[in-house]
Order: sequence, then structure tokens, then C-alpha cells
Amino acid sequence: MICKPVVSCVISLCMALTVMAQPSALDKNKVQNLFEEQQYEEAISYLQPVIGSDSANAQALRLLSYAYYMNEDILRAQQCYWKLFDLDSNNITANHYLATIYYNRDPDIAMNFLGRLIRLQPDKAQYHRGLGELLSRAKMKDSALLYLNQAYALAPGDYKNLVSLAETLIDIKNYTKADSLLEIGLARDSLNMSVLKSRIRSAYEAKDYKSIPVPGERLIRLQEVSLNTLTKVVLGYYNLQQYEDCIRVCEYMFSMELNVEAVYYYEAKALAKLKDYKKSNEMLEICLGKAISKNAEMYYFDLGQNHEATRQFKKAVAAYDTAFYLFKAPLALYNCGRIYEAELKNEALARQYYTRYLALAKPEAPDEKRAYAYVKERWGKKKPKK
Repeated sequence: MICKPVVSCVISLCMALTVMAQPSALDKNKVQNLFEEQQYEEAISYLQPVIGSDSANAQALRLLSYAYYMNEDILRAQQCYWKLFDLDSNNITANHYLATIYYNRDPDIAMNFLGRLIRLQPDKAQYHRGLGELLSRAKMKDSALLYLNQAYALAPGDYKNLVSLAETLIDIKNYTKADSLLEIGLARDSLNMSVLKSRIRSAYEAKDYKSIPVPGERLIRLQEVSLNTLTKVVLGYYNLQQYEDCIRVCEYMFSMELNVEAVYYYEAKALAKLKDYKKSNEMLEICLGKAISKNAEMYYFDLGQNHEATRQFKKAVAAYDTAFYLFKAPLALYNCGRIYEAELKNEALARQYYTRYLALAKPEAPDEKRAYAYVKERWGKKKPKK
């Protein structure tokens, strides 16, 4: 016979073990309040014990995954979303965030999740657009257009769908259809930056330079700082021979701290067209100071051309000489010889440069071939004066 106190202790112990075995209760409101306050670390600390006692709690797992994601702990978020996916492969949240996490890291995996999302929610334009963009990035343009067209058909008012479709059309050089879409977008919102950028890209690649100024000036009024897009605006004005506007946009880019060598170079070219060789040279000197590539060769050639235009022939020879010294460009030797022959009337120095040019030149372009033929014919066998 068991006495009452012993029975009471046994009952209490069983009750305690039962409570310990039960999963921790999830207070969803508490978690939501933490999320609203952006206290993600506190939410993680609260949710981890819940998951620890009930690893199959899909609701708690979803909240913990999101807390990790918003706390920028992407690796743990990814692990949690995979667990959620393993519990239910049709879970929309798991598929969505796994597609997002892998979108740039592993596009093939992301495409798989986006394909699943399209099957689960075929009317969601964002999934069609996401898959279409990844296919376009993978150079699978025809397949990309199927999904991007569907995204646009499902939600034509979403500018992201319009721009993604237009960008892929530009990629395949279907500028007419791309422009048609972009003009629809601009008719709805003439100051939409994404649409304006795509409109400039389409016009530039189609060499439709006259269509660049209007969207370009709108972007400038919006204080856009996209180097790639504004460079196209600069080149659009340059090709339209609107050199003052070309310079103005370059100066705007400098004011927005886009102080890259290419911008200085384009302003130098425009200044040279306006015969302001002094300022052009100043810009080219800045280019040379910034140059970290073979672009410097082009800058030295342009310096030489500017000096020739102002009849500063020795400075021109010095620029071409430097181009050859740095980059071994045979054409620089030809230019030095040409100046000494035609302008400085120094046959001895002309011969020196031409001789070295003939030994190194491998002309390919028509102009170079003509120059080479001239030098070889006139100087190749001509003996120097005694």
C-alpha cells in the first residue's frame, strides 16, 4: 500500500514531466510587436526555444526565418526556409524567399523556385517577371520574352514589368517595339526614372540620337546620378554636334561627383570641336592623370591632334612620342615622321621615325594601309643626303 504523500509526489512529478514535454506556446502578437519595432534579434531569441521544442511548428519556423532574413543573417534564414520547404514543398513563403535568396547567388536554383511559384500562383506577375529576367540574363531571350510578356499582360500598370520587357527587347535589337512600350510608360508618368533610362538606352543603341535629349534632360532635372545613362546623354549630344550641351552635361556630372576619366575625355572632345584647344588639353591632362588603362594612348593621340591644329608641332611630336613610348603604337611614329616631313621640314628626323615605323607597322585599317604604302614607296628605299 502506497501512502498518500508518496502518491502525491508521483502525481506532481508526472505533471511536471508532461509540462516539460509540451511545446512552448507561441505568442504571435509578441513576435509581431517585435517585428514592428524592428527588434529582430529579440524576436530570434524568443523564437529559437519554440523551434527547439517543436521543430515541426511551421508558423514559428516561418517567423524565425523572416527574423533571420530581416536581421541580414542570410545563411540562417536560408537554412530555416529550407526546413520550412521540407515540411511543405508548396509553402508559398518558403518558395518565395528561397527564390529571393538564390536570385543572384545561384540563378538556376532561383529559377526552379520561381517555376514552382508560377505553378502555385499563376496570376502573380512578379514571379513571371523574375523568371523572365533570369532567363534573359542567361541569354535565353526567347524563353525570357514568354514570361516577361505574361508578366506585362497580368500587370501592365506595374512599371517593373514594362521596363523588364523593354530591356529584353532592346537586348535583341527590337527597338521599335521597346520604344512603343516605353512611350506608353512615359505617357502615364513622364518622370519615371526607370522608363527614362531604358528610353535613353534604346535610342542610343539604335543610334537614334535625336530621341535622347528629352528623356536625358528630364533625368538631369530629377538629379539622376547614373554614370552609364548620363554618359549616353553626353554622347547623344556629341553625335548631334550639340557640343555646348555635351559640355553642360559633363559639367553636371562633375557636380554630381561623377569624376571619371571618360567624362573628362568627352568634354575634351567637345571643346576641341569648338576649337577651345587650351581647355581641351586641360581636360586631356586630367584624363592622363586618371588613366589606368590603354585609354591613355587615345588621349595622347588627341593631345597630338590638338597641338597640330594649333600649329604647336613640337608639342604634337612630344605627345605622339609619349604614346609610342608607353604603348608601342607604330602609328605614333608615323605621325612624328609626317610632322617632321611636312611641317618642320626636317628630313633627317622624318627618316628616323619613318624607318622605325616601317619596321614595326602592321597596318589593318584602310587609312593605315595608305599611310604605310606612302612611307614605303617614298622613304623605304630613299637614301639619306650626305
